[in-house]
Amino acid sequence: MHSLHNLHRPLGSTGLLVSPLGLGTVKLGRDQGVKYPNGFTIPDDAAARELLAQARDLGINLIDTAPAYGTSETRLGPLLRGQRQQWIIVSKVGEEFDNGQSHFDFSPAHTRFSVERSLKRLETDFIDLVLVHSDGNDVAILRDSGVYEALAELKREGKIRGFGLSGKTVAGGLLALETGDCAMVTYNLNEQAEQAVLDYAELHGKGILIKKALASGHACLAGEDPVRASFELIFGHPAATSAIIGTINPQHLAHNVATAAAVIQDIA
Repeated sequence: MHSLHNLHRPLGSTGLLVSPLGLGTVKLGRDQGVKYPNGFTIPDDAAARELLAQARDLGINLIDTAPAYGTSETRLGPLLRGQRQQWIIVSKVGEEFDNGQSHFDFSPAHTRFSVERSLKRLETDFIDLVLVHSDGNDVAILRDSGVYEALAELKREGKIRGFGLSGKTVAGGLLALETGDCAMVTYNLNEQAEQAVLDYAELHGKGILIKKALASGHACLAGEDPVRASFELIFGHPAATSAIIGTINPQHLAHNVATAAAVIQDIA
């Protein structure tokens, strides 16, 4: 089996069913200030459309985007026309990216503005999951800014289905899951410091998305397939619902999907 069609799983208690791999779309919208080992060219619309079609054919139903990913959301709106029901869309609030610089605003007013803007850009009347795009001060953001309260209100209004944190600390991830639906955590062969967040999610039925699953393309292991080893680590943890991969290379995408499908079936 080389697809993920029959391997979709619940994202915590959100009611969302997601593929074990999600497609990260930073490379559809931004080529400045991104930490990848090799340079790349942002794909044109035809290439982006083919990549999305390939992902869908391989059983991927999860797309990860953000306002901080340059033109990613703006491009995805038209690219996904007529397909909205086939995708689970994850976006973010908090980080803005202008003129090659990131800046952050976690206020309730900006949170609402950002979600409304994402709805317009993505040409949809709801976003499945919105994550707080942390600057690293996870606990202070969640405790003091009012961002979570604003997201809870947007969820009550039906504009978003769930919310959580894309953070950088264990304390932030744990706090995010207390009242939120999901945490996006770094977990890969090089970095497992946030494993406690996965452990908590497993105990409390919360959703976990994995970022930097392949160490942003840096995964390297002598003598074995680093992609397979990465997925064995990630899917070896029962709480790891879905790993976000940011490739724009069709061969890499197919290999990642085939490898993930094989690993998940071996574990099962």
